[in-house]
Order: sequence, then C-alpha cells, then structure tokens
Amino acid sequence: MLVNLNDVLQDAKNKKYAVGLFNTTDTDMLEGAIAAAEELRSPIIIGTAEVLLPFGDLKLIAPSIIAAAKRATVPVVVHYDHGLTFDRCMEALSLGFSSIMFDGSAGNPDENLRATREMVKIAHSLGVTVEGEIGHVGQADVGDNDVQDMYTTPEEAVAFVEATGVDALAIAIGTAHGAYKSKPKLDIERLKAIRATLDLPLVLHGGSGLSDEDFRNTIQNGIAKVNIFTDLCVAGLNAVRTAPTDNYLEARNMKVEAIKQAVMKKMLLFGSNNRA
Repeated sequence: MLVNLNDVLQDAKNKKYAVGLFNTTDTDMLEGAIAAAEELRSPIIIGTAEVLLPFGDLKLIAPSIIAAAKRATVPVVVHYDHGLTFDRCMEALSLGFSSIMFDGSAGNPDENLRATREMVKIAHSLGVTVEGEIGHVGQADVGDNDVQDMYTTPEEAVAFVEATGVDALAIAIGTAHGAYKSKPKLDIERLKAIRATLDLPLVLHGGSGLSDEDFRNTIQNGIAKVNIFTDLCVAGLNAVRTAPTDNYLEARNMKVEAIKQAVMKKMLLFGSNNRA
C-alpha cells in the first residue's frame, strides 16, 4: 500500500526501530526490495535520488515504483531522495511520489531554510511528507565525513524544524555517502543531544558500509530512517560477476535475489521486520 513518511516513521521513532530507504534505479532493484519487505512483513521506503537520474530516468522508473507500492501488501513510501532543484521536486510530486526530501544543505543556510519551508507548504497541500537536511553528510570518496564543524547541532535542528515544518530531519553525525575508505567515527553523543531536544523522526544518510554496531547504536539513540544504496549495488554487481551461467535471464534473477537478501539483512538489523 502506498503511504507517506508519517505513516511509518512515527511508530519507528516511538518503538526504537528504523525503516530503511532503499534507492532503486531500475525494476530489478525494485523487485528485490519489495520482495524482501513482503517476506519479512516490513514497512519500506523506496525511492530514487536526483543524482541517480542519469542511471534511471524519473519518468520511466516512477510509475513502476508507485505501481509496486500500491500493489504491495506492506506499507511502501515512495520517496524522492536528495531533491536538489525545485523543478525536479515538482516533477516528482506530479508523478505521484508520496514523500520528498529537499536537500539544500550544501548551500546557504538561510536559503536552505526558505526553500525547504516553501517545499513543505506545497507538499503538505498534496498530502506529501517532506524530509529536510541540515549539516554536512560527507562524501566517502573524498573522506570529508569527519569535518565536525559541519555536523548538526541540537540548536540548529530545533530552529530548522520549527521554521520549516518538515516531517523528518536528516542530520550530520559523521556518516558519508558512498563506500567508506576508512571506518567512520560517529558522534553518538551529538545524536543523543539532538534526540533529547527534538521529538521528530531523525534520518541517517550514508548508511551503506556502517558496522552492525553502528546501526544498533544510532537506532537505539534516535534514528528512525536509514538510507541504503551502495550495499545494494555491491550485492547486485557481485551476483552478476559470479553467476555460474552465461544466460542473461538466469544471471538477472540471481542479481534480484542478491539484492533481496541484502535488503532483508538490513531490515532484520534495523528491527523493522514484522512491523507492517
């Protein structure tokens, strides 16, 4: 069933588990993710990100994700991740996404606040939820995830939420997008402080590659949504590379199964199984 963030993250926040966002660029990844959610009876957030559109056209992939969500027997949020431009976010809304992440965190803080507030106003009028972001979630390939003066502070988080009305907030505590070159150092004390001052679902970006202990610590201390993409790519690519067949369709099915298993592993770790 198609739902929005508020339908799944409030329960996750209150009961200290997390719902995974699994970005998908094609129907193979989509099929694996939905199959995992239905087998484990887990809510799931499926989406794509603006930076991924060169690898999966929005007008092509969106109808497939939305159709899969409506057909599913578990709650499925269709989420436009890291929307960087107003026009692309509006396109996602017009295509039927049930949730939008507007990401102006890399620019001027005042402009991020203004643009996010405007996005919330538009999206909420359509029954669509909005995730915002403040602070700097690093890029693993350049190793800038430990720039602590760019981490989110509790004061910034509260002010941003009060000014924008976002439904969920992505915070920077030491994670990075992509595959890590070295073990990340997460600021759990900062996460605790933000959770203590803000009663809103918090989001962890840059989840692929974190240890199981990292995930457990962040979820126990306030994270209700975790973004995963790189791990799915690695699982699918490894399956194709090692497939004991020269038949494309057989190799394709092995890729889908590998992605499904990768999603299931994360769901069990996040504690979202049997929550649907």
